[in-house]
Amino acid sequence: MKFLIVFIGAGLGGGLRYWLSNTISKILPIFFPYGTLAVNILGSIILGILIFGFEEKGNLSTSLKLFIGVGFCGGLTTFSTFSLETFSLLKNTEFLLAGLNIFANVIITLLGIYIGYLITR
Repeated sequence: MKFLIVFIGAGLGGGLRYWLSNTISKILPIFFPYGTLAVNILGSIILGILIFGFEEKGNLSTSLKLFIGVGFCGGLTTFSTFSLETFSLLKNTEFLLAGLNIFANVIITLLGIYIGYLITR
């Protein structure tokens, strides 16, 4: 049953990632992976809210934690895609953009967790 809960959550998160990344790539210039950055920030905020708003207060069932935290956020966020895009930027000697991508996806997603924490306080 737990596997099914994670499976469904990951499918929904992955679907949202696909839609949001494609939508953003149609709006913003494609020279930088804005879509990946956006889903990583969104996933970090959702995970921050989940953990600090519900789990620490004991208001979160194991099933919901698995569905949202492991499944949905796991399907939504894209660390492997981030790594591939960063490598591609480095391979194409786009060092400034690669550095910006690393900074944005690491530092800003940490900020996303903090925002989730602040929202729950």
